[in-house]
Amino acid sequence: MNAPATLSAVNPAKLLREQIRAGRHTTVTTGMAPRHLQANLVILPADWAEEFASFCAANPKPCPLIARSEPGDPALPSLGYDIDVRSDLPRYRVFRDGAVVSEETDITALWRDDLIAFALGCSYSFEAALLDAGVPIRHIEQGKKVCTYRTALDTEPAGRLHGRMVVSMRNFTVPNAIRAIEITSRFPRVHGAPIHFGDPAAIGIADIDKPEFGGEPDIRPGEVPLFWACGVTPQAVIEAAKPPFCITHKAGHMLVTDRLNEEFREA
Repeated sequence: MNAPATLSAVNPAKLLREQIRAGRHTTVTTGMAPRHLQANLVILPADWAEEFASFCAANPKPCPLIARSEPGDPALPSLGYDIDVRSDLPRYRVFRDGAVVSEETDITALWRDDLIAFALGCSYSFEAALLDAGVPIRHIEQGKKVCTYRTALDTEPAGRLHGRMVVSMRNFTVPNAIRAIEITSRFPRVHGAPIHFGDPAAIGIADIDKPEFGGEPDIRPGEVPLFWACGVTPQAVIEAAKPPFCITHKAGHMLVTDRLNEEFREA
């Protein structure tokens, strides 16, 4: 009876993964296991893997690569000894020829020996540092996904991979916006500092009230929107490049790892 509470005290990320694996948690991981690194996920066949690794190297702001699996191996031991990318995310998106064909809560039946999993840093991981500094984050207060938008900003192509950048948005008072820029710049492996602030039209966002991947924004008088490069960018790239098969996380439904956010802070 006491095991879950004990485990939670020792490793809330492992407890959360167990709940996800058992199908007891299938929604967003926003604000959960807040000290632990969360990661975006991209799974591709081996014949696309080197191009994707090159794409990440060419686009470190939206695609900061933090771990890569061996072909056919669903484990990511550098992020957690028991991680299984087939079952440890609340929800996945399955792409065929660049189009989403299904959403799944477990992809074990789709797994193949030629698949390679890539984990990318996630902006959820710098949010704990913002909260620790007294910088409020509205989507966490409201229990929503962060607002995420397609932009007109081109990524740097690599082989067959190309597409536009996706960004996440958080809004702050001007003093808190300055603090947010300072704090997040210390976390380059989880997207780092924002790429833009202010006018959303300047980066090709036509209507800030209509994010493609998140909840409704709540921008109040005197607040400014800040935009960070986002790990949903590979999904836009998959749509553009159209590989025959790909699996990703669903936006907001992340891999919660055993690594701590503080390990990814730079001085």
